[in-house]
Amino acid sequence: MHAISHYQELITDYFSELHLTKDPKNLYEPIEYILSLGGKRMRPILTLMAAEVFDIDCKNALAAATAIEVFHNFSLVHDDIMDDAPLRRGNETVHEKWNINTGILSGDAMLILAYQHFEEYEPKIFRELAKLFSKTALEVCEGQQYDVDFETRDDVTIPEYLKMIEYKTAVLVAAAMKMGAIVAETTSENAELIYDFGLNLGLAFQLQDDYLDAFGDPETFGKQVGGDIIENKKTYLYLKAIAFSDENQKNQLMHLFSIHPSDNADKIISVKEIFNTTGASSATQQAIQDFTFKAFETLEKMNISSDKKNMLRTFGENLMNRNV
Repeated sequence: MHAISHYQELITDYFSELHLTKDPKNLYEPIEYILSLGGKRMRPILTLMAAEVFDIDCKNALAAATAIEVFHNFSLVHDDIMDDAPLRRGNETVHEKWNINTGILSGDAMLILAYQHFEEYEPKIFRELAKLFSKTALEVCEGQQYDVDFETRDDVTIPEYLKMIEYKTAVLVAAAMKMGAIVAETTSENAELIYDFGLNLGLAFQLQDDYLDAFGDPETFGKQVGGDIIENKKTYLYLKAIAFSDENQKNQLMHLFSIHPSDNADKIISVKEIFNTTGASSATQQAIQDFTFKAFETLEKMNISSDKKNMLRTFGENLMNRNV
């Protein structure tokens, strides 16, 4: 296995050779634009890494890794339209730079382009990749719909929330890793185990994102701290606080999550205080740890060398040790 920077370089080079700009330009230029914005490209890195875990050259998995990244960016284009978001990775979103209709159509084209990358594989591998991809793509759509539905509900349960973030976020991480296993033609048991590894790590990562949104260091988090509180998002922290609070705390929290003050500073401070005093913040940290350990438990069952298990464990630890 190589350093993360090696995988990133391979992916960047591969993307630079795709030559997406063709007629009609108003369809393909937005696609090239969103893909050029880069980002961490964690998912395709996981596909390449998983392929090498199971003893093949990671370059064999570049087409599958590209499919995952194109799909992920397709979902971002459509999510940005739904959220009316002006910026993505510090740049104008596609629908702002062009228009909503272009964003919808270019996003649709990206979904089809993602499937086309599987055509580089032999029929048996193509079939397995396409089957997993279809299942995952549908789950991501279901997760997005759950997220939209939760905005207008006051009775969201913790199991429902966990299912939402599993579908919206974690399944794509899991699928990215399993695709590397499929390309490597490892055993079905190994493929399922690395899927479970990715799924639990994805859940831990999203819960940590929830936590850092409230308690992260603004210098290192990369987003506006308190953004979920400002938007009244019912995250794991919020749901745990509701579950643990007394009547006064519950009423105060529900009130705070029903208002949009012009200055959010006091609101953020008050909400974070409730998160801490109810024990919601420590419960969220415990859940992050539980899902991370669950991911590591699957490594022990995987039929790979100890060195590779340690590398995957180190990757997981580094992923979860973001600055707070």
